[in-house]
Amino acid sequence: LAASIVTSTLCAAGVAILHSKDFSLSCHFSVIGPLTFRWPQMHVIQLLTDIVTHGAVPFACMSIIFVSALYLLHIIAICYAKHRLHRPIVPRRDMPGVSIIKPLVGTDENLFFNLESFFRLKYPTYELLFCVHDNIDPAQKVVEVLMAKYPHIDARIFCGGEHVGLNPKINNMMPAYRASKYPLILISDSAIYMREDALMDMALAMTDNVALVTQTPFCANRSGFGANLEQNLLMNVILKCARGSGQIWLRSIAIVGWRSVISSLPALQNGASPNPKKFRERICRWIKVSGGSNFVWQCCHTIILEPLQDCFVSGIIGCCSVLILFPSRALYVPCYLVGHLVYWILCDYLQIHLMQNGSLPFSFAQFLFIWLYREGSAFPIWLSALLNPNITWRSGHFRLRWGGRIDDRPHRNALLPKKIVR
Repeated sequence: LAASIVTSTLCAAGVAILHSKDFSLSCHFSVIGPLTFRWPQMHVIQLLTDIVTHGAVPFACMSIIFVSALYLLHIIAICYAKHRLHRPIVPRRDMPGVSIIKPLVGTDENLFFNLESFFRLKYPTYELLFCVHDNIDPAQKVVEVLMAKYPHIDARIFCGGEHVGLNPKINNMMPAYRASKYPLILISDSAIYMREDALMDMALAMTDNVALVTQTPFCANRSGFGANLEQNLLMNVILKCARGSGQIWLRSIAIVGWRSVISSLPALQNGASPNPKKFRERICRWIKVSGGSNFVWQCCHTIILEPLQDCFVSGIIGCCSVLILFPSRALYVPCYLVGHLVYWILCDYLQIHLMQNGSLPFSFAQFLFIWLYREGSAFPIWLSALLNPNITWRSGHFRLRWGGRIDDRPHRNALLPKKIVR
């Protein structure tokens, strides 16, 4: 829509200059000499003029509808967060067992604290299945210390993994999945801190017609600009979709007809040493794997919609639409832009309060600065993901191609299989 509006504006300006019955185009060449081409009636230019004249207003109306839908999504997200998140939890004893699978790669200063939270869950029956790639991974030592500290918890370590595809995380978890003994499976990242009642909350959401419960990704309170930036980003990710940070599902999930729901407690990501560089790399990786970047290897409709939902881009679309619909009311444009920004900021601030369920670790002035940084960097990050289809995750290197295909040979001298999988 934005491209159409800009194109229409440029075409209208060009037509106003070029449209003339006596228009001539002269080209001088050193060998041939001067050549003159005359277009007496210029039917093509007239046709373009008609298209622009009659198409600008419909495009502007469509753009207003699109931006209004974004405003409505803010209200829906706020109402849903108010209704769904942080509800009181009533524990029960007759709960099914849960097998918790934790893929681990390396360690950081928060790993012990994060993993220990899973040993202290208030849930009647569960097992912890830790997965490492090899027995020299430093994360294994951390798990062994915790197993010695909490011997009453059913916990096991699986080394080596099983090759079932190109995703090293899935390969790492397969032996633990095959050895799991309970009907409910919880997959949780190593950087997740789990509240004591979070597992009970997820299991209670698993009603008779539900097969997948996912946690809304959020961040634990940490100090520093990078931590606050990450918290600002995740404040509005309240979608009914499965995220690897925390999801629990039935083994029979493949049966058609099951529903998916969101638990009332968010998944608290607690990675060590967050910073803006890690933030940019993470968002780039999310954009690539979720289908919002490269024309060469992903779906065009997602590529187009991904940047249009950002605050500044949608604001520009709205301003262009207002200018087209009210050409004699130029003052409407800055008024609309101010209202657009104020509405967006207030909705995001209210939503992060609902996600936090308490006082924020930063002031409103700090929130405003972080918000401006996040929104201002959204389009450059999207463009960076568009231009570079290579992905580096932990020790793995991958390349995304058309339709979401993964190639694990991004470099010429990489000694990896040539197989391409979907």
